[in-house]
Amino acid sequence: MSNIVAQTEMLVQPICEAAGVELVDVEYVKEGQSFFLRVYVDTPEGIDIDQCADVAEALSQQLDQQDYIEGEYVLEVSSPGAERPLKTQEAVKGALGSYINVRTYKAIDGQKEFEGYLTNFEDEIMQLEIMVKTRKKTVEIPYDMASKVRLAIKF
Repeated sequence: MSNIVAQTEMLVQPICEAAGVELVDVEYVKEGQSFFLRVYVDTPEGIDIDQCADVAEALSQQLDQQDYIEGEYVLEVSSPGAERPLKTQEAVKGALGSYINVRTYKAIDGQKEFEGYLTNFEDEIMQLEIMVKTRKKTVEIPYDMASKVRLAIKF
């Protein structure tokens, strides 16, 4: 499945550049009996349905020509939503000052999940300001220990 994701990323990147949108993520997953190829795109101003449709149409044509996915699947092109993943160091740097969620491979101070404001990202260390009960605490998370980083919504 990771090969399908990598091939799709290479195929869709020039399509996204031509359409003036950013490729945020690609995933190929099985849900129930169906397979889904999901492509998430965005712009700094947000994305609209026409932009998603343009990328989907161009990508669909390329997928038909390349034909590297066996069997049937559903192609979806959409916005990554409010809790978009931050898949690269550049995306994390772009989220400075934002409220984010970080999951780690190993526990840090007995925790594997953190939510807070990203206050700094230097030398591959994310610095989050989190709340522990009623007190603010700063936690440092090495980027290579993060299994998943995404924007979060604070309630």
